[in-house]
Amino acid sequence: MNSKIGKALRIIAVISMGLTAAMNLLGGIGTVCAAFLTRKYPPMWPLLDYQWLYQTLMIVTIVIGILCIWSTIALARGGKRAYRNALILLVIGTIVGGIHMYASLSLRGKAVPANVKLYTNAITLLLFLLIRLPGLRDRVDFSKPTSSSDRGTTGGLVAIVAGSVVITTELWVGASHVFQGSNWVRLLQAPLIAGGTILTLGGLALLIWANLGALAPAPQQR
Repeated sequence: MNSKIGKALRIIAVISMGLTAAMNLLGGIGTVCAAFLTRKYPPMWPLLDYQWLYQTLMIVTIVIGILCIWSTIALARGGKRAYRNALILLVIGTIVGGIHMYASLSLRGKAVPANVKLYTNAITLLLFLLIRLPGLRDRVDFSKPTSSSDRGTTGGLVAIVAGSVVITTELWVGASHVFQGSNWVRLLQAPLIAGGTILTLGGLALLIWANLGALAPAPQQR
């Protein structure tokens, strides 16, 4: 854990968990058109008999996203159950994402953005399993508490990455949500931009605060 490799792997793992939290929240909130506003969107009409399924997927995915935020904070701070809890959430998130992707492919013939949510959960799960391999598990120990500067640096990077994903949602998901020239993502454009900007700027501020000691000039020796 004291090695640079161990610290870098830990930061990457926490950032991946934070990104997974963002993707689950975005995926859950974005399912509202299929879950509760189905009749207003003609492309979603094939799902009318399956609203119960998408309503369940939406609520469960949002809950997973919220719990992933809590898990990200726990991983950044360090704790005895931090890794185990994260692993459980990632397994559940991957299963739920797989069900969502299969349902979308079967009923709509399209998997986007459910597939993106699934891939994010699965890749992060794979990363967390890999860091438990011999040779890595001793370098990345989430049970040990971290210093305030390390927590600040990790938290800042997580916020910046998550904020960037939120701000650019229309770019990577918009093509799958266009109907008759109208991009549905723009209905949430204001809160997405506001939330993403707050996360990004907050992350930058946290990153600077955490590294103020390193940025300060060294005292001159007489």
